[in-house]
Amino acid sequence: MSVRELSFLLTDVKRLLRREYLKSDLPITPMQARALVYVSRFEGLRQKALADILEIQPITTARLIDQLSDEGLVERRPDPTDRRAHCLYLTDQAQALLDDIGVVVEDVNRKAVAGLSADEIDQLLHLLKVMHSNLSQD
Repeated sequence: MSVRELSFLLTDVKRLLRREYLKSDLPITPMQARALVYVSRFEGLRQKALADILEIQPITTARLIDQLSDEGLVERRPDPTDRRAHCLYLTDQAQALLDDIGVVVEDVNRKAVAGLSADEIDQLLHLLKVMHSNLSQD
């Protein structure tokens, strides 16, 4: 394979992964699931920081958080250092859904790497981390 094909292949793999996630019976969208996972990893982060992580506009993030809040999964609290900003926290109800998301992610990942040895999976992860690091240096 030519290195020129790399971006196309990665984009296609991402599309296929998303398609697999959509087959699940999770009661939230993949973007809502991503937001919920990031809030769980960085509890107390600001909405603006979540928008940056998800690479979406702040107004889109606000609507996304509105939906998660309406479902009782996330709550906004005033930022103690900036009264214009809000920090995001999980509710107790979110943990069960996070567990379900984890199961779906494991299933999709298992399907994606079927036929690869443990060493090949380790090498793939290492190479993707190098690429991630190279592209994150801006």
